[in-house]
Amino acid sequence: MANTYLIVPFKEKDSVKALGARWDSDAKRWYVLDGQDLAPFTTWLPDSPQASTARAIAPPTESTALQAVPRGIPLSRLLQGVAKAVADAYSAGVWTTVEVLRASAKDGHVYLELSERDAEGRVLAKTNAAIWARTAERIVPEFERATGATLGAGIKLLVRARPVYKPQFGFSLEIDAIDPTYTLGDLEAKKRELRERLKREQLYDLNKRLPAPWDFYTVLVVAPQGGAGLGDFAKEADRLAQFAVCHFTYVHSRFQGEGAAAEILEALMSRFAQFSDGQPPDAVILIRGGGAVNDLAWLNDYSLARFICECPVPVLTGIGHERDSTVLDEVAHMSFDTPSKVIAAIEQLVTRRAREARAAYDSIVNRGLRDTDRMQTSIEKLDSEVKAAASSTIADAQAQCTQLMANLRLDSVRMVHRAAGQVQDLFSEVRTGATMHVARAKHLVPTALNAVKVDAFSALRTAKVQLDATLPTLLDRSSLDVRRSRAAIDAEFNSVVDRSRQTTRDASNGAQALVREIAGQGPQKTLGRGFAIVRGAGGKTLTSAESAASAKSIEVAFKDGKVDATVRDVKLGASDEVLGKLDSGGN
Repeated sequence: MANTYLIVPFKEKDSVKALGARWDSDAKRWYVLDGQDLAPFTTWLPDSPQASTARAIAPPTESTALQAVPRGIPLSRLLQGVAKAVADAYSAGVWTTVEVLRASAKDGHVYLELSERDAEGRVLAKTNAAIWARTAERIVPEFERATGATLGAGIKLLVRARPVYKPQFGFSLEIDAIDPTYTLGDLEAKKRELRERLKREQLYDLNKRLPAPWDFYTVLVVAPQGGAGLGDFAKEADRLAQFAVCHFTYVHSRFQGEGAAAEILEALMSRFAQFSDGQPPDAVILIRGGGAVNDLAWLNDYSLARFICECPVPVLTGIGHERDSTVLDEVAHMSFDTPSKVIAAIEQLVTRRAREARAAYDSIVNRGLRDTDRMQTSIEKLDSEVKAAASSTIADAQAQCTQLMANLRLDSVRMVHRAAGQVQDLFSEVRTGATMHVARAKHLVPTALNAVKVDAFSALRTAKVQLDATLPTLLDRSSLDVRRSRAAIDAEFNSVVDRSRQTTRDASNGAQALVREIAGQGPQKTLGRGFAIVRGAGGKTLTSAESAASAKSIEVAFKDGKVDATVRDVKLGASDEVLGKLDSGGN
């Protein structure tokens, strides 16, 4: 039997090829080998009544083919058809823009994970790619030399890639060329957009307009921990700190990779929050060692750049690179190529201030010495003049003192004589006056004494007359008060006696009633209320559990009879419990 030829439209060739059909280059037609099952190819058979209709409709899908062939075809044959279709569709590479999510190298090959994102950062497409070792040796160094960047996460590329499908490994891209100008343009576009935004918001040169530090005493340094740039900086900084010239506070943060800018910003904000006493550092320094352009691109962040623009103190950057700069370098107060140049600038300013201070000190000392010499000469001259004037003044003063002492002595003698005469005259006047007062007192005292005696006798007589007149009245009033008091006492006494007698009568009547009540009760009434009488041997009444414990047998009398009982057990101290267990002995 001969092979079976098919009627296959061009757009359906991949489908029949995937099902196992072969191409006859001479006849320019697809055919099925003799003996091969024709059921999957029913749509394309020449004598099939559905052939024309099937060709007008979409080619059969894999699911319909499998449904038509119960046993199916091998997966490898199906995937080989897909691989052949992909290879035929993309025989040459296509230029496409991608963003690198992950990059790794092994045995010279470069393996990439690529994606496409929208403006909000959502992933629109993602696939794996490879640059084989021979191609990588050629295009990767050329790309890195042209851009200064390395193939790593976050970088955007324009690559020429050929889609490849392999049954064992699936779909991927094989890259054979990279356009460095696209990467440079993308990085520069981001910087340009950030720069223009800061200028629109009038933030771009805020930090640059701050006055430069006059000197450095306290400095805040932000750097990646363990970096080579930090080591170069700290070597010189420690020397300044050792001699207390400048104090450096270090804060560590990542300077590359996703989230590096946010980490730097957080470190700066947390450190500045500690300067609540109003004493911020003299400057803030951002340093790191050299790196690729795309490593530095992580620092082109709006939030971090804005913080540096609005920082209240000058910001110095020393991000180790020469061929390119970041937006942080542009907005900072001063930027340097390397961390070593930053510390060198600080040392130069400190040295210049020290030299200026030394020159000022020497100038002050020299001027002080000149002024001291001039003042010494002036003082010596003034001292001589003062001594001469003092000697002259002392001589004049001595002469004046001698004259004054003589005049004082003469005036003193005169005053003493004059005072002695005045004292004598006064003494005579005092003695005469005293004599006259004594004589007059001797005359006046007897007269005054007689007058006092007369007044005293008159007062005594008047008091006696008044007492004699009021005494009977007082006696009558006292007698009346005594009689009234006695009558009141007698009345109260009689009232008390009456009440006592009534109380005695009431108590007597109550006692008699109680006696009558007690006498009327009797043992029978008491027994009728539920009580019982317990008697021991000889009919003696037992009133306690302790007395019942010593009895062999007891008699319990109720209102309607008696019960003989034997004591088995006695519990003392529990009046609300059963005091004994009794064995009934009859009535």
